[in-house]
Amino acid sequence: MKEQNNSKTFKIARAADSLSLGISMVVAVAIGTGLGVWLRQYWGNWALFGGIALGVLAAINNVFKAYKAQKASYDELGDTHAIIKPNSTKKTAQDDDIGKNI
Repeated sequence: MKEQNNSKTFKIARAADSLSLGISMVVAVAIGTGLGVWLRQYWGNWALFGGIALGVLAAINNVFKAYKAQKASYDELGDTHAIIKPNSTKKTAQDDDIGKNI
């Protein structure tokens, strides 16, 4: 598995995945601004500001979707590899011995 993580192709794919979020944010704001510029001829300058706001909201939506996808991937990884979660309430024998030698 480590051989796959160190391969050049894997690194490029991981970088492209990270880069795609940034590109989608820029594209969302650009499309919103373009829509605002086009609608400005009908509704005035308020349409431009509305288009920019719409683009920013779409970019925020893209970030939220990417966060949900990464969280689901992390949760799946935790379930398959039995990673101890930070809020685990399991008590071990070492926990009982802590502080007895003080």
